[in-house]
Amino acid sequence: MTDTYRKAAQALYDRGFVLLLGEPAVGKSSIALMLAISAADNWGCANVKPRTSEELVQRWNPHEKDQFFWVDDAFGAVRHERHLTDGWARDLPHVMSAVKNGARVVLTSRTYIYNEARPFLKTYAYPLLHEQEVTVDVSNITRQERQQILYNHLSAGDQEPQKLAQMRPHLEAAADAKPFRPEAARRLGLRAFTGNLRISQLSIESFMSRPHRFLSDVYSQIDVDSQAALALVYVNPGGLLNPLHVDDHEREVIDRVGSTVGATGRALNSLVGTFLRTSVDVDGRSAWIFQHPTLREGFAVWLIDQPHLLPVILAGMDDNTLLEHTHCLIPQDGQGDGILLGIPEPLYCDVAKQIARIFDEWPEGSCWTGDATRYLGEKCSDEMLMTFLSMYPALPSRLTDLIPCVSDAPDPTLLARLQQKGALPETYRQRVVENMSYLAIDCLDTAWLTDQPWHQILTDSDRAVIFERVRTSLAPRLEEAIRDDWTSKWLRSGRVGDPLVRSLQTYRSAFESIGDFGTARKFRHALETFLDDRQVKVSEGQGVLFPESAVETPRTDPCRSVFSDLGEGV
Repeated sequence: MTDTYRKAAQALYDRGFVLLLGEPAVGKSSIALMLAISAADNWGCANVKPRTSEELVQRWNPHEKDQFFWVDDAFGAVRHERHLTDGWARDLPHVMSAVKNGARVVLTSRTYIYNEARPFLKTYAYPLLHEQEVTVDVSNITRQERQQILYNHLSAGDQEPQKLAQMRPHLEAAADAKPFRPEAARRLGLRAFTGNLRISQLSIESFMSRPHRFLSDVYSQIDVDSQAALALVYVNPGGLLNPLHVDDHEREVIDRVGSTVGATGRALNSLVGTFLRTSVDVDGRSAWIFQHPTLREGFAVWLIDQPHLLPVILAGMDDNTLLEHTHCLIPQDGQGDGILLGIPEPLYCDVAKQIARIFDEWPEGSCWTGDATRYLGEKCSDEMLMTFLSMYPALPSRLTDLIPCVSDAPDPTLLARLQQKGALPETYRQRVVENMSYLAIDCLDTAWLTDQPWHQILTDSDRAVIFERVRTSLAPRLEEAIRDDWTSKWLRSGRVGDPLVRSLQTYRSAFESIGDFGTARKFRHALETFLDDRQVKVSEGQGVLFPESAVETPRTDPCRSVFSDLGEGV
């Protein structure tokens, strides 16, 4: 019962909604589970664990007031998944209606994923989502709480007393590891993860703070039946259906690892509780999934060193798995937060064929082509990008039709990369410039001034032309246009006020920077008028405080280590 849990509970009681943020494996799901149990105990809430916003809305019953919804990894498990975030942006009005009518909602997310998702959520339109009111960083736990968590996991694990006694002198240092990961503490208590762990302070600290390297070693040491089982779960990120029915691709995965279908099925059940867990969806179907997302990331690290498996793993991936869970970056490029499966250069052609098929099968502007565009722009090396371009020369023509709020689109990043490589024909570049010029005037879009890709796409003369068009076509009719046109556009899209304010401020500063103070004054006056006229309604959430929990943090002797009885008597 940590202070972080109490803060989360208070936010849930007051507002009916809480967003739990933190690094991987720091205990977000554990706190959500505790909140679910408390809601059941104190309010008799029916607990529902949907996977997406759409499932939450489907399961919400307006006639059943006491419902508790818990959505893990709401915006993506390892990396930001735009289609999930778009779903939340679409469904937030319904979710907030459920909260207003008595439902309690808990979301969890890795912090870096939420930071990517936040611009697409329109948080300014929903005061309940404001971070200072409902978000909790679960990594803020005290040293005593870290030690107690580690102690609990070791006590509940299956380590032999002799091994616990050997670990005991190093456990306080393990609790001080940064970042401290309760999921790593759970694994330290299980023999399945520590078979070859050298018992020393340095090794145990590394085990706690750098889990992926140790996981790769663990996966190398388990039997081939378990490796095959985990490989099947890996190529089915939504869950491997239980009971097991393998298709041709999955059978080839099993054969490549060196196992059989029967032995793999038995291994799946034996891995539950350590590497895997079972999950039941809203339709009652059971599936095997990784016990924790970091276990999936560790398996990706292991797969990189299995060249005999990679082709068949890649062939078995659907479009979503390919775009969300792999990358084609060279090793020195790195991959930022979240470990994805790195595709080696010999397989670039296979990836390019699959992405080309996505562009061929889906119309321009669909979510799939947007995800493919983002993949090419952000998750591909120059070599992979050129491989794809040679296979799909029509790519530049698919990127010229820009949409309003172009900062949210992946196209400029990819266009900038093509321009840098000399692979963007001037005809298409001019078309992009013309479309950006239109958005700068008609939609007050300032991406051409603020976003890094446009520094490479636009020349100085292009910028001068857009400045002149804004000066002559937009500034003279600014206040009338805001009142009669743009305000209604922003309201229809759910974006009340703030984007327009930011655009007006950006234009004012931009014209001041080039010495055109007359035009800058027009934007400043329009901004002041708009702020005077705007009325913002902030709804205050109503809630009932939970009663104080009867569970208290145990008092400990400050002179006695909390780990002193582990392996006692050995």
